[in-house]
Formats: sequence, structure tokens, C-alpha cells
Amino acid sequence: MTEIPQLLDAFIHELLALDPVGATAAGLHDHDARWPDMTAAGRAERLAFLDRWEATLRAIDPASLDADGRVDRDLVLGEIAARRFDETELGDDRWDPLAWVYLMGAGIFPLLARDFAPLSERLASVAGRLETLGGLLSSAETSLVGMAGRPVSRFHAEVALQQLPGIVDLVDEAERTALAAGADPGVAAVRPRLTASAASARRALERFRSHLEHVVLPASEGEGRLGADLFARKLRHTFRSGITPDEVRARATTEFAAARAEMVRIARDAWPTSVPDRPLPDPDAPGADGETVRGVLDAVAADHPSGEAILEFCRSELAAIEDLVRSTDLVGLPEDPLAIEWTPVFLRSLAGAMFDAPGPLDVGQRSFYYVTPIPGDWTEAQAESYLREYNDRMLRLTTVHEAVPGHYLQLMHAIRCPSLPRAVLASGVFAEGWAVYVTQVAIDAGYGADDPALLLTHWKYYLRAVANALLDVAVHVDGMSREDAMRLMVEGAFQEESEAAKKWDRARLTSTQLSTYFVGSAEMWDLEREVRRRRAVASSDPRGAAAVGEPRVVGGFGATPGFAYREHLEEVLAHGTPPTPLLRRLVLGEA
Repeated sequence: MTEIPQLLDAFIHELLALDPVGATAAGLHDHDARWPDMTAAGRAERLAFLDRWEATLRAIDPASLDADGRVDRDLVLGEIAARRFDETELGDDRWDPLAWVYLMGAGIFPLLARDFAPLSERLASVAGRLETLGGLLSSAETSLVGMAGRPVSRFHAEVALQQLPGIVDLVDEAERTALAAGADPGVAAVRPRLTASAASARRALERFRSHLEHVVLPASEGEGRLGADLFARKLRHTFRSGITPDEVRARATTEFAAARAEMVRIARDAWPTSVPDRPLPDPDAPGADGETVRGVLDAVAADHPSGEAILEFCRSELAAIEDLVRSTDLVGLPEDPLAIEWTPVFLRSLAGAMFDAPGPLDVGQRSFYYVTPIPGDWTEAQAESYLREYNDRMLRLTTVHEAVPGHYLQLMHAIRCPSLPRAVLASGVFAEGWAVYVTQVAIDAGYGADDPALLLTHWKYYLRAVANALLDVAVHVDGMSREDAMRLMVEGAFQEESEAAKKWDRARLTSTQLSTYFVGSAEMWDLEREVRRRRAVASSDPRGAAAVGEPRVVGGFGATPGFAYREHLEEVLAHGTPPTPLLRRLVLGEA
């Protein structure tokens, strides 16, 4: 059917009309002044839309489509199933107050941060959303009563109250932006409307804050952990595969031991230089491996910028990484604008660093690599612990992960994918897995080859991704305690106390997302291994597939006959950001 691209484009545009904040994120700006209808009627309309489109797509014989059409059809069917699960079973909007804070932030922030249209038009859209914010928050108050067997999470309510001032900051920023435009006639025309809508939005936000504090919070309980059954069902939708929590745990446990052993090996070699005033711990003594790794990491952690200098350090390191990618011809570099800035307040509960890309329909707009600053109310000891975690080497690796050749590079390639569904319906498993995977690829290409401290920190960074998956499963399936979680991260994965504490919070605030880093990267390595084997078989090398060995940890394959990294990486990048099972079909031609 030659019309399948047009049919799926129609699905995407209808989907985004029902999800105006998602439309803004995608770069479709026809709906920038609206919020989604979060009433019961709005949910019914979305479910009817999903049912209608599922019937339409299942009526199409896959055999009538080419390979790309089959993948896109299956991608959209997976998205329909995931969204129906969110609406009917997961129900974040009914038990997670923080979901409403994120919705508001995602609806306002991009309109201020990206210049996809004249400022006057963007501020008019902000005014439209601020004028109707009271209605959105009335829906929130009606919805936040929990679900059967799932009360409103007290922990999520507490964090929502902490983060809500960040939305007020965005309202204030909109007014400041309008004032800073001076005599711009378009902005001057919209300024009175913006001022009035900002005032009404502040009142609505204060009413919502009071409702959270005095009505929602007293009736809330627990931490919002999903439990084994719901977590397993969400995991299937996150990964778009049949993977189970036990399978995630088993693979992560094996990899945890391998990565930790690699850290021990590197630390023993680095000890005489890094810790010259102490003898190397006896390898046969109890706890010697941990003492050895921690001793070298402590020396590495002492080398860090001040809190105020972090952004400039990352900007400088980005230029150095780009030079390496060019000199090794690893992969083509994008030229789209990238800004390295402090994380917006409403997002600071999520991570120490993150990447925010423009939508696939906003080609040419800025991307943001965000670094979370040290909170102003932290003690000196807390700040120093944070800086020791985000030391020079960790910041270098974070810049690889978030920018080049990580998220920024991948997503700038992805937005040029001709398939609208693959560009808009981006898989977090692909995106996070790519960033973890390609960091090791950069190491194999020579990044930090002369710096054992960076290599040790790299394996710590990778071990953190593996620990994320173990933490994710244990928190939601097993009811893991804080004590056990901190032991896993601090003693097992060598994290600083401050970083581990933030991750403990994140593991309870989110679900399945922390598994995407490790599982996604493992699937990327599985794909590369298979491509290498096929290239070796197709070459004249008599060893065939046996030319591809099994490294003791990920990466480190060395040369494979017929395999070139630039060719492989750009083939992976050419398909947007689909779920990794669909990526395998596109790259390998599998049924």
C-alpha cells in the first residue's frame, strides 16, 4: 500500500491535536495555546481515537506493505497499546501529582526557550495556556483522588509541592521576557493579555498548591511503587518487547559483576600513581577490591571544578570531544545549535544532567544540554559530595553521553528521518541505550586512552547504568529499602552519597525509565555483534563469524573484517528513534 505513509501521517497529526503539549514538543505549533483535555470526557475521546486507529491499522495486511511500512505500522500499533495502558491501567494523572507539574512545565517552557516563531506569537501562545491554566488545574484537583488499589502517592505529592514554584518561575519569566522586548510592536500588543493571564495563572497555581497541601497530601500514602504485576506490564510497553523484570535483573546482575571486575583491574594498575602514599591492599584480604577501587576513585574525585565553573568546563570539553570524533572519522557531526545551560527549576528533581532536543518538526532549533546546579540550601559537605561525583572525568563522560556522540548527535540525525512516526514517537530505550553504548564506542576509538583515571570513571559511569536497572526492578517489584538501595549504589557501584540519594528518589518517582540505559545499551551491543558477524561471514576471512570474539565486558571487539564503525553507526542513526526490536528489523532485515 503506497498510501501507508500518508495514513500514518494523518494518525500523527490527529494524535498531536489531542495532545497539544506533545505537539509543541514535536514541533507542530498549531496547538501551542491549548492544554490537553484532562477531564473524563477527554480521556474517553482519546480512548475512542485509539480504538478507531487500531481497527484501521489491523485491517491492513502487513504483506501488502514494504519493510519500512510494516515497521511503521507496528510502531504505531505499539504506541496505541502503550497509550491505552497509560490511560486505563497506569493512570499517572490520578495518583501522581508530580505528573501535573511536568505537564505544566512542558507546556510553557519550550514556548519561551526556542525561537521557532516571532516572540510575539510565542508569548500569545503562552498567554493562551496561562488563561486556561485554571481549568487544567481544576481537572487535576478532580483527578487526584487515586485509583482502585492505588492511592495518591505521598512522596510524589511532597516532591510536587517542592517543584511547583518552578512553574511560578516560568510564569514570571514569561513576563520578564515580554518586558525585555522593549518597544517590539508585536510584543507590546500582546503584553496586556500576557500580564492579565499571568496574574490569573498565579492565582490558579496558589489554589492548586493549597489543594495539594491541605487536601491531597493528608489523604495520600506511600511512595507510588508499582508492584510486580503493574511494573511488568509497563516494562513491556516501555521496551516494546516481551522482556520481563527477571530477565532485566539476570542480565544486569551478570554485567554488574563484569564491570566491577574491570574497575578492580584498572584500579590495581593505577594505585601506585593515584595513591602513592599507601600500599596496595592485599587482593586476598576481605573487602580489598572495594578498598582499592574506592581509594583510586577518591583521588580522582578530588580533581573537580567549582560549582560555578561546571558549565564552562562542559562547553570546553564538548569541543575536545568533537575533535576526537572528526580525527577518528567515527561518525558525522551535526551542525544544529546546542546550548549548555543550568537545568530549569521544575526539572531539577530528575537528574544531575539531561538533554532536551527540539521536536522533529523544529529542525534548526536549539538543543539544550542541562546540568543541575548545586542547590542553594545545601551544606558545604553536601556540595562537596556532589562535586566529587561530578568531577572532571565524570563531567567529560557526561558530556559524551548527553552531547557528542550521545543524545545530541543521535537526535539531530533522528529528526531528519523521513518517517514521521519514527521521528515523533521516539523510544527512550533507543535514546538512552544509544548514549550508554556510544560512550564505550568512543572509548574504543581512543577517547581517554592515555588517562587511566578517565577509564576507571567510565566503568563507574557504566556500572551506574547497570545499577539503575537493578534499582528500578528492586524498588518496584521487591519493595527495596533505602538502606539496601544505598548499599547497592555506594558500596557496590562506588557512587557518592549525594548522587545515590538523588537516584534513590528518582527510582521511586519514576518506573521502568531507569532500566532503559542498560537494557537499551545491551540491545545496541547485541545488534552490533550480529552486524559484525554478518560482515565477517561476507568477507574473505576464513574464520567467518568466529572472527568476532566475546569481550570480557562490553565493547573492545577490535577490528572485524568488513566492519567500519562510521558505516554501522550511521546506519543505526538513519532510522529515527524507533524501539530497538524494530531497529533490528530495519538494520538486519529480519522478519
